[in-house]
Amino acid sequence: MPTPPSSLVFKVHRREPELIPPAKPTPHELKPLSDIDDQDGLRSQVPGVRFYRSNPSMQGKDPVKLMREAIAKTLVWYYPLAGRLREGPNRKLIVECTGEGILFIEADAQVTLAQFGDTLPPPFPCFEELLFDVPGSSGILNCPLILVQVTRLQCGGFVFAFRFNHTMCDGVGIIQFLSAVNEIAGGSSAPSIIPVLERHLLNASNPPQVNHQHLEYTEAAKNSNTGFSIFHDAELVHKSFFFGHTEISALRNLVPQGGYSSYEILTACLWKCRTVALQLDPEDEVRLLCIVDARNKFKPPLPKGFYGNAIGITTAVTNVSKLCESPLGYALELVKKAKAEATEEYMRSVASLMVIRGRPHFTTTGCFAVSDTKHFQEVEFGWGKALYSGVAKPGSGAFPGASYLISYTNNKGEDGIVVPISLPSLAMERFARELQIMLKNLKPTGDYIASKFVKSSL
Repeated sequence: MPTPPSSLVFKVHRREPELIPPAKPTPHELKPLSDIDDQDGLRSQVPGVRFYRSNPSMQGKDPVKLMREAIAKTLVWYYPLAGRLREGPNRKLIVECTGEGILFIEADAQVTLAQFGDTLPPPFPCFEELLFDVPGSSGILNCPLILVQVTRLQCGGFVFAFRFNHTMCDGVGIIQFLSAVNEIAGGSSAPSIIPVLERHLLNASNPPQVNHQHLEYTEAAKNSNTGFSIFHDAELVHKSFFFGHTEISALRNLVPQGGYSSYEILTACLWKCRTVALQLDPEDEVRLLCIVDARNKFKPPLPKGFYGNAIGITTAVTNVSKLCESPLGYALELVKKAKAEATEEYMRSVASLMVIRGRPHFTTTGCFAVSDTKHFQEVEFGWGKALYSGVAKPGSGAFPGASYLISYTNNKGEDGIVVPISLPSLAMERFARELQIMLKNLKPTGDYIASKFVKSSL
């Protein structure tokens, strides 16, 4: 799939960063986060980006001014996001609703959308110019909880880039906030979905009760490889792969008929191709982390408007040889089973585990994570559908090396799913080859078999 030219260089003129507080006075109070929110693995900053074309109907309207004013008004409703995180006893995170505001940057870039190429999947050249990392802003405690940069382009379009503190929101939550900004920008006096902060709904029971195994928070007993360490030791290549109707149908033809979702099929495909590409020891244990929105798993469901973390991280486990040598249906069944584990009982067990074990990080050894973001609500801000709307780069945020399923329309006008991938260069070549073999239903290359007794040098 074509990607934007990596050689593209452009200048950006940025004004001084400013704090945008709520447009009206808001309560100054302390609000504890939930025992799901403040786990170690979610203590990260997650960047996202949206590209918008020039729109004649918005002629004379400045996206910077519109966003600045709409954010201030929206923060009246979402006032905890204008606060700062503090850490209490036992690493408990608490948001102090100070009303200080989020961090905002106004910018102009000497570049047009056309110069990014005929498609807009990640990775994006010069992304650091589109979202400037303001010194001192990227911590978890005592820092702004959201950073926004709105960059006007020479063609009349603009880029809305942002970064949010994952402990405050999951993907659904941050989209809910941006959708409220969208509605306020369009003239609404209040968001159509009123935000709900009730984080106590996802607290541990008293006393805490862990009644699931939770392999996602347990390291494998023994692995010859160090899993995600390759993402620190090797120079990574970032590419995106497009799956339209043809590609997804080809994958469905490889598995038994049985009501599998596109998330399950694509996740199984990515996991298998990636494992083959990494040439790991055949006896090593590999894990897939399924990131599931559990809002509707509760009885009753969590309140509409809940914008905290309601994600369940469930785990599929096998070994390298079994995953690589078995038909795709084997991986698919593991994914389906893992995804189904994200129940209310499971979520409450996770919350209890956080309290008992000091809010541990989920394991990264031998793991690959996939998150489904393709159903996130479109946010137009008045300029129409974004050319691209999703994560800024593969593997960013809470899940190093993770992939995301993102709704996307390619340059032929075909709707589908784009998936960003990060791998070392040789592994990326093998990944692309294995994917083509699977999509074309060709005979395997034998690369995995040939490498069975050769330890990966990555």
